[in-house]
Amino acid sequence: MSLYLIILIISLAGPLALSFEKNLGLYTRWKFLLPAILITMVVFVIWDVIFTHQGYWFFNPIYNSGIYINKLPLEEYLFFVVIPYACAFSFYAVQFHFPRFKLNEQWTKFLTQLLVVVSIIMSLLYRDFAYTFVVFLVLPAILLLSYFFAKEVVQYYLAIYPILLIPFFIINGILTGTGIEQAVFDYNPQAILGIRIFSIPIEDMFYNFSLLLSPLALTHIFEMRFKKSKNV
Repeated sequence: MSLYLIILIISLAGPLALSFEKNLGLYTRWKFLLPAILITMVVFVIWDVIFTHQGYWFFNPIYNSGIYINKLPLEEYLFFVVIPYACAFSFYAVQFHFPRFKLNEQWTKFLTQLLVVVSIIMSLLYRDFAYTFVVFLVLPAILLLSYFFAKEVVQYYLAIYPILLIPFFIINGILTGTGIEQAVFDYNPQAILGIRIFSIPIEDMFYNFSLLLSPLALTHIFEMRFKKSKNV
């Protein structure tokens, strides 16, 4: 079994088992959450495939199964299901146990505007670095759409995201080479700024922000539409 797959199994095991905990009952949200994750997966896999073909990042055959689909290892496809699901579990668990752990509307609006402006500036300043440019171009689009269509999610997400960074640094750290001889996947130095936290390119924090917010916002939109249709 590949190291990449082992990391994904460990990441999923706890959240999946605890999804059936009767108070949180995350399994009752699956009909909204799983389609949201799959839609997000399609978008990010397309991004992944393009960047892999362009040589902006690459996967180490030592640490994956050797099963490739369009130059992406099987584990990479699973990544876009497992990690958003595991983080969605953490998000809903914090939201359930600490319902007041969110930003008020004023702070949400201010931080949303700040992140959008800073991201656009970063994308313009570093447009010669492909990964940096796209990350900071995608983030404001996803954040603004989430703010306008799922503001309540953004209120919680901006407060909870620092907590989600804890497993991010552990998992992404290993995947990018922390504690192991070679990285599971790595980046073309010409596509990134070269600023790393441990072995993690700083861009990954903002990539992760968009990847995790997207299914949460979509889940909220699907839930609201479902409730509205029931009330008609």
